[in-house]
Amino acid sequence: MDTSFAINASISRFRASLHGQVILPGEAVYDSARRVWNGAIDRRPAVIVRCVDANDVQRAVEFGRQSNLDIAVRGGGHSFPGLSTCDGGLVIDLSPMKAVSVSVHDQSGRAEPGVTLGGLIEATQAYGLATNTGTASDTGIAGLTLGGGIGWLMGKYGLTCDNVRSFEVVTADGRLVQANANENADLYWGLRGGGGNFGVVTAFDYQLHPLGTILGGMVVHPLSRARSVLQLYRDFTRELPDELTAACAMLTTPDGKPVIGILVCYCGDLSQGERVIAPLRKFGPPLVDRIHPMPYAELLTMLNSSVPAGRHYYVKGGSLQALGDGAIDALVDSAESSTTPYSLIAFTQLHGAASRIGEGETAFPLREEHHEFFIQAGWEDDGQERHVQWVGQSYQALQRFASQRAYVNFLGDEGTARVRAAYGPNYQRLIALKTRYDPENIFHLNQNIKPNTNLDQE
Repeated sequence: MDTSFAINASISRFRASLHGQVILPGEAVYDSARRVWNGAIDRRPAVIVRCVDANDVQRAVEFGRQSNLDIAVRGGGHSFPGLSTCDGGLVIDLSPMKAVSVSVHDQSGRAEPGVTLGGLIEATQAYGLATNTGTASDTGIAGLTLGGGIGWLMGKYGLTCDNVRSFEVVTADGRLVQANANENADLYWGLRGGGGNFGVVTAFDYQLHPLGTILGGMVVHPLSRARSVLQLYRDFTRELPDELTAACAMLTTPDGKPVIGILVCYCGDLSQGERVIAPLRKFGPPLVDRIHPMPYAELLTMLNSSVPAGRHYYVKGGSLQALGDGAIDALVDSAESSTTPYSLIAFTQLHGAASRIGEGETAFPLREEHHEFFIQAGWEDDGQERHVQWVGQSYQALQRFASQRAYVNFLGDEGTARVRAAYGPNYQRLIALKTRYDPENIFHLNQNIKPNTNLDQE
């Protein structure tokens, strides 16, 4: 039998079943379609399916399973370790699915998985509404939400996953189901932090909240003052009101100056916000003070220039229960020894509403107040080995002060032990859920939770 004929016939039938597009190697758009945000990831899928609706996703899952292909799922494509693509497998590309609808009546928004944070906020802010998002506008909502969703409004409104009222999901067996507090409640629990392990989400129904002008931006100091700035940040964040979320980053400005910045988002009364953040503006004084009343969408673009698409990246992240002097010294030493001007060390404090949910109420378990950090190398030269080594050494230097837990959206490709540690007390329940909804581990190109039948596989 001519196997190439059989394959071509199978692809032809697959194409005919879709509303979207099938892209194969050798076709004109293949090279652009296979690219992802992280330029260090250079993979060549056998098939890329650009889905436009849930029907396409169902057909794609069925095709991948029947063809025995690895299945990668791409939303915004922002995955640091490149888990949204693969070599020789099937990429289910959800980026064309960008519809957002808003109900002012019940303050909710339905968004498809190809929507970015910027797209979601643009649509909801037109009605004076918003939900908690991450920190960069070109991040996809799907990966952010499924991994938990640390972001600028978490002190007031909780994590992004805490604000999902319902998911529409294509499961491993090709069914389209709803998951919410009343239907498939176990799946609803797992999707709020459990990543892409249980299916392909084709729609998110978010609870929205009134949000007008926020007080946001950053104060910037030279890196030579990093220790005193970090001490200020530590003291300042010990008792934050829910309306205020603060982050800190050590990076290099576009004109080559190593700096440290404190970034803030205050989503309450602006005059009260000015009083709360006054200590940050008085300290120094800073080189630059860019804190001012602004639309929430403006804050989301503030760090975009530091992480452009196409640059090469490598990242490791973890959790610090406190910013003691030893941790501060390790952070500063790492920033000063950076091997590339495109590197970034950043951290933010999980607090407020996000910390008042029990660790077992959702799959996301990191509910105590703490600081999440990530160390990112970015490069445009051929020095990958030394840049990756710098990240590893910096990460190891912080391990004396860090917990074993980690935010899954800040993990690289680090294996089962790190995933297990990230989910802590929720891990066994997640295994049971995985075994129920994806016993063959069809969805394994993620921060993978293996079903019971695959526990012996690493």
